[in-house]
This record gives sequence, structure tokens and C-alpha cells, in this order.
Amino acid sequence: MDTPVLAVVGLICLAATLSWVRSARHRQRLVHRIDPQEEPDAYTLAWSHFRKEAHSALLYGLLAGAFFANAVVSATWVFALVAVPALVSTAWARNAVREARLARQRIDIERRAQEALSQESLAPKAWAGRLAPDELPEFSGFDVGRVYQAGSGLMSGDFFDVFQASPTRMAAVIGDVSGHGIESSITAFQAKYLLRTFLQQFRDPAQALEELNRQMSSVDRSEEFISLVVLVFDTGAGTMRYASAGHPATFLWHQREVRPLRSTGPLLMLDPDGTYFSREIPMEQDDMAVMYTDGLTEARDGDEMFGEERIGNAIRRDPGIEPAVLCKQLLDAANEFSLGGVEDDIAILAIRKT
Repeated sequence: MDTPVLAVVGLICLAATLSWVRSARHRQRLVHRIDPQEEPDAYTLAWSHFRKEAHSALLYGLLAGAFFANAVVSATWVFALVAVPALVSTAWARNAVREARLARQRIDIERRAQEALSQESLAPKAWAGRLAPDELPEFSGFDVGRVYQAGSGLMSGDFFDVFQASPTRMAAVIGDVSGHGIESSITAFQAKYLLRTFLQQFRDPAQALEELNRQMSSVDRSEEFISLVVLVFDTGAGTMRYASAGHPATFLWHQREVRPLRSTGPLLMLDPDGTYFSREIPMEQDDMAVMYTDGLTEARDGDEMFGEERIGNAIRRDPGIEPAVLCKQLLDAANEFSLGGVEDDIAILAIRKT
């Protein structure tokens, strides 16, 4: 082989040697940082990586020396020195399978840990999807709008539901469990689906609330309570019956005016013997009910709260507005009003009779 070619190949091998030396030094520092008594597997893998890179540095160093030597004088015997790292790597190969298995196990553990973290981050979204679904079923004769915004907590206690309670009755529910976290979300989940059952059993929503209160109060949750409002639209009778367990006022656009529908009983889970009553209102075409959780009215700008009056005024300004548009406008108004951002969950439902 020509001398210039030998010299070029020698330089390439020298560059590779320097690269592997640098990498091996970093691996060596990592080995020194691991306690073999506390983390034996991690130490074994770190040592294996260092050993392989030190071996590569030695191999390319010997090749560089051999090519440079042959560029000056004919000394092909120098290539025999390559047998030294080859023999060393053969001796090390005894542990190669074990080290490869350790590496695979470590990757599997890291993958499972990543999957667990991914599931943990998805869990709040999954709960929110059950408590405040993105899509609601369509009901003939009604236009339903909804919006939900999660607060600063991971888990929500706000929920809403719209479902067919009977062939002629549609029920709409919105509620809020005190507190935050997984326990409040579980309570909200239980209340939402128990109430579905009771509203199918009882025509009067007040009876459904009394039964729900008894059932939820039977389990000791001394630090939890639920505010909740139920609207039952009867298409046969042309009426809306409502009952409210300590929930913020529902606003009703009826006979060209906005009416607040106040609470008809105490918060749920305060008193297992609490009593509730309902009111019935005739529903006309274009009448609209707006329900929400307290995150909307309690949005703050300093000491001032968003309040109920702004909700009523939004309805009065444009009573013919589509329910979905109204919900979004109210949410945007609350976020704009609260310059620091609304920290609590907000759920809004608007239902118009068409």
C-alpha cells in the first residue's frame, strides 16, 4: 500500500482513537458515581459500556500506530498487536449475554415506568371525560350547549349530565363536589350515575334528590358535600320541573325576562334526613335555562367576583343566542375578568326549547 494512503488511514484511526478515549473517560466518571453495593445492575452496565469503549480506543490506537509504522518502514508484523484487544474482548465475551440481558431488562423497566407516567397524566382527562363529556346526545325539541374548563387541580369535582329519563322526559343535571382531588372526583362520579337511576325511578326530581342524599350520606364523608341542580323537561306536559340542593341559581329566560331559580333544599350529604321540594314551570318555545358551577360566579378580579348579575345580563343582551355560543361567551368573559386566570373548575350548561 502506498505511503500516503497508509498515512491517511492512520490519521483516520487516530481520530477514531481520540473520540473513543473521550467517550471512555465520560463512561469512567459515570462508573465512579455508582455504588456497586446499592445499584449492582446499574454498576455492571456502566462498567460494561466503559470497558467496550476503552477496548475500541485501544484497538483504533494500535491500528493507527501500525499504519503509521508501515508508512515509514515495512513492518507488517505490527498488525499482530491487534490480536491483544481481540483476545481481551474474547475473554470479556463471557459476560456479554448477561450484560445484554440486563440492558434489555433496564429498557423494559424504563418503558413500563414511562407508560405508568403516561397513564397517570391521562387519568385526570379520563375522569373529566366521564364527569363532563365533550359530546352530549341530541334531543328532539331541544338545543343543548355545554362548556367545561378544568381548574388548577389535577382532578375535578364538577360534573354535568343530560339524558333521557323516560320517553317524554329529558333530565339535565349539573353539580359540584366540595374539595379537589381523586376523592372528590369519585364522589362526583357516584352522584352522577346514582342520580340517573333515581331520576328514572321518580318523576319528581325532589324525590330523586332525597334518595340520592340518603344513599350518599350513608358513607362517612364528613368533609364532603355536593351542590346540585336538576331540571326535568316533560315534552308531553310542556313543562320544566326543577329542584336544587344548595346550588347557585339557575337562570331561566321565560316570558321575555330572566328569572333566577334558587335552591329548593340543603346541600347534599349535610343531613341524611334533608328534605327537598321542586317547582314546575310551563316551557314555551325559545325559553332557555342556563346552569353552571360556582367557578363561574366566583371568578375574581382582586376582591371583586364575576357574580350572577353578569350572567343574567349576558342572557338579556341576546336572548336568541345559540346555547353553545352563550356558554363559550360566559367562559371567555370569566377568563377575561379574572386577570390571573380562573383557578377553579367551571362547567356551564345551556338548554333551549326549540
